[in-house]
Amino acid sequence: MLIDTHCHLDAAEFDADRLDVACQAQAAGVRAIVIPAIERGNFTVVRELAHRVAGGAYALGIHPLYVGRAHENDLQALREAVVAALDDPRFVAIGEIGLDFFVPAIAAGEPRARQERFYDAQLALAAEFDLPVLLHVRRSQDILLKYLRRRPGVRGGIAHAFNGSAQQAQAFVERGFALGLGGAMTYPRALQIRRHATGIALDCLVLETDAPDIPPAWLHPPMRRNDPAQLPRIAQVLAELRGADAAEIALATTATARRVLPRLVV
Repeated sequence: MLIDTHCHLDAAEFDADRLDVACQAQAAGVRAIVIPAIERGNFTVVRELAHRVAGGAYALGIHPLYVGRAHENDLQALREAVVAALDDPRFVAIGEIGLDFFVPAIAAGEPRARQERFYDAQLALAAEFDLPVLLHVRRSQDILLKYLRRRPGVRGGIAHAFNGSAQQAQAFVERGFALGLGGAMTYPRALQIRRHATGIALDCLVLETDAPDIPPAWLHPPMRRNDPAQLPRIAQVLAELRGADAAEIALATTATARRVLPRLVV
């Protein structure tokens, strides 16, 4: 059994065959798919989709790349949506939240300050309701950690598509986070990610696709759509890198996903 801990199944790229994609993932052995929200406008969408697909689960949050078009009252709307979801067994986390300093236009000045303000407010919400977080981590590891240190009540979660240093990886692990590994790991030149795949304890790693984005190496050309049915081959790559059995990888990453997302029911 495998768990895709990060899949944007609600994305427009899946509009023509969304339910078929979910069924194909199930047939491939992917028993759960976590669908994170990215903005207020898709809170309802991810919730309803999680209930439509077998093994569906969802998270609620405002993605850093969507903070620029968010309104301040979206944070209150998020809080209300979280409160309403607390009795829903398919609701598992606050996410996708975090910071993105890769895009120059939002990595400085007021756009950056706004990202940080929304991130901290969502961390506070996670701490208030004792919920894990799904973190977007792109060239922002140290600042993400700075805010986490200020919010000791945050229980951890998943550092999605992690590509920081070994020291930063360890800092996230020490704060209760697992590192999410997906398609990027399958490229031989992804040396840093592959070092994490072999150097971090297996019980601190989870699998993800980030579909439809970050396609694995075998999906050529690179712009080809990624999907959650790719997860078994991604798991096989992790097994090969670690010199482990694929069944061991499936068992361990599933156990870790359940540990860091304790509301997940599969």
